[in-house]
Amino acid sequence: MVLYSASMGASLVQKQMIAMSLGLIGCFLAVAVDYRHLKRFSWALFGLTVVLLTLVLVPHIGVKAGGARRWLNLWGFSFQPSDLAKLVLVVCLAHYAEAKQRTMHRFVDGLVVPGAGIILILALVFPEPDYGTTALLAAVSGSMLLVAGVRWLFITPPVALGIASFALAIYTNPVRLSRVLSWLDLEGTKTTSGYQVHQSIIALGSGGVFGLGLGSGRQKLGWVPEHHTDFIFSVIGEEFGLVATLGVVLAFAVFICSGIYVACRARDRFGFFIASGLTLLIGLQGLMNVGVVTGAFPNKGLSLPFISFGGSNLAMMLTAVGLILSVAMRAPSDVDEPRPAAGGGFGRSDVS
Repeated sequence: MVLYSASMGASLVQKQMIAMSLGLIGCFLAVAVDYRHLKRFSWALFGLTVVLLTLVLVPHIGVKAGGARRWLNLWGFSFQPSDLAKLVLVVCLAHYAEAKQRTMHRFVDGLVVPGAGIILILALVFPEPDYGTTALLAAVSGSMLLVAGVRWLFITPPVALGIASFALAIYTNPVRLSRVLSWLDLEGTKTTSGYQVHQSIIALGSGGVFGLGLGSGRQKLGWVPEHHTDFIFSVIGEEFGLVATLGVVLAFAVFICSGIYVACRARDRFGFFIASGLTLLIGLQGLMNVGVVTGAFPNKGLSLPFISFGGSNLAMMLTAVGLILSVAMRAPSDVDEPRPAAGGGFGRSDVS
């Protein structure tokens, strides 16, 4: 409904409906199949993801739009491999953390080996360029390693180096630097680099408490260029008001709490890492999007999960929800099996 209003037509809605159908199929399959079977294919999926991310960067193969090369054209549909990378990286880290759970506190097992895989994915996503997804994947991966038992002493230096390298890359990129400078001085750049964020804030303010009504928003009429993708939250605010925007934020908060609950009740450590990693991935992406639209964060180019236009992102997010549900459905019953003891291991895993 919001996407139809934002796009002012049925074309984008039809494409999104196709993506939603594929995503729901992925969600149902993820629920129906035991999530532990993923351990058999995790490294094959990692290799496939690396190949697809590499193809994106190859001229005449990767589709370039808006100054970025992030898409592949598959059978007439645009597919963004970085969306697949989000899901696959969480699954692979979950598999590795479970396999090395007794030695994750060591430097090589806890940081060097998984860090090599993480850096490989980030090195392919970053030059698309896609700074937002790079930052998101780095944050999720680092958090998963900490939860898995990696020592702060080991992870702090590479994190500091990564932040410094990221800042240097922004400083040497005029487009990204202008976004940061506009964030620091939105009023002074409201007609240049800060134009889109400034207009989105106007849209949010125009909606008031209850909004102008579905289809009555004005800022989408060319004032907010990416109103159907990265800035669809501003359309929600203008047409449905503060009540709706708070509802969206509340929905993500409930999702995060539910995901944490599922992770804590998981049958094994693999399920725990999958549920917690995917919950963090979706929740953090939603937070970053809302932060950008409201001017709290610099513009990063991340969509709002489940709401923004973007077929591959929607399909992967729905599949991620299916995996979380799969972990929840296979949690040990309080009657049939004992709960994992505090400080002890998780329950048995029937699939290795």
